[in-house]
Amino acid sequence: RKARSSWQGGARVWEDAEQQAKKLRSSPDGELQRKLPKRKIVLLMAYSGKGYHGMQRNVGSSQFKTIEDDLVSALVRSGCIPENHGEDMRKMSFQRCARTDKGVSAAGQVVSLKVWLIDDILEKINSHLPPHIRILGLKRVTGGFNSKNKCDARTYFYMLPTFAFAHKDYDVQDESYRLSAETLLRVNRLLACYKGTHNFHNFTSQKGPREASARRYVLDMFCEEPFLRDGMEFAVIKVKGQSFMTHQIRKMVGLVVAIVKGYAPESVLERSWGEAKVDVPKAPGLGLVLERVHFEKYNQRFGNDGLHEPLDWSREEAGVTAFKEQHIYPTIISTERHERSMAQWLSTLPVHDFNATAHAAACPDAKVPSPQGDSD
Repeated sequence: RKARSSWQGGARVWEDAEQQAKKLRSSPDGELQRKLPKRKIVLLMAYSGKGYHGMQRNVGSSQFKTIEDDLVSALVRSGCIPENHGEDMRKMSFQRCARTDKGVSAAGQVVSLKVWLIDDILEKINSHLPPHIRILGLKRVTGGFNSKNKCDARTYFYMLPTFAFAHKDYDVQDESYRLSAETLLRVNRLLACYKGTHNFHNFTSQKGPREASARRYVLDMFCEEPFLRDGMEFAVIKVKGQSFMTHQIRKMVGLVVAIVKGYAPESVLERSWGEAKVDVPKAPGLGLVLERVHFEKYNQRFGNDGLHEPLDWSREEAGVTAFKEQHIYPTIISTERHERSMAQWLSTLPVHDFNATAHAAACPDAKVPSPQGDSD
């Protein structure tokens, strides 16, 4: 009995060794594949979007470079995901909070994915990223976490030169213009009209007037006090909402600018939420920045369970502020000075027909709403 027991133990050892040998033989180049467990994490990202065709990767469209192209390359090169995960992002359960559009920047984008938690992971990822894309923080999350679905709200800001609010009788390129307290009050009164739930089908090309998903909830929208940068006055409009459709925020800003400048009546705001087609101008993408994303419900459920950290980035706030000062604000200011994107866009406002109604929807050249998801 004792001998048989000894032989069975030896057989088990031999079987274990044989299995290990099979794994070694089946792995690429005869090397044992990594045994580190993958963990679900979120990364806090900041980036300057100038020169990129948005956040989301376009597989097979290498001529349209995106932020995720550079991010995935850095994840592979740093060794925290295998190469085949970079080719098929679903393998690492990758998800972003917002698909920012072409030229749009972010100071607080959050992505979720599964990675190997290698040593000095943030430093290694950042070493393979250009300086205008930074990973500022990392937190462990629950295995089923999805950054888009678990996000309660998103806060954007739109930075623009204040001469955008000058009446149309002023020179649109007058950099000496200064925003008066009276005009700022009017701007904020108009922006406050967006608060609440409205049908924003006129603020995107993707939705029809009767699609339920065109109804969006805006928690707050206001313009802060103006400030001077390099002799030009700028202001920041902040907007917080549950989610935004493609171009929605840029059109929300564009319509208020058109009203304040005197090209459109204030009544167009109320009319834009009806079913009739309204010509809503789209402000340039340059000044739009995803500032932060909110996870209140997730934090209430898991943030204090003793196993997971709340998704709060207060410790990373200094890094976020430094990135905005170093990469986002200077890019917006210098690009506006040299390319005059706002001034050129303002010169197109007179061609918009703010009295156009339902007849525009019957135009045979009208765009057909597509089923694409949210993004701004």
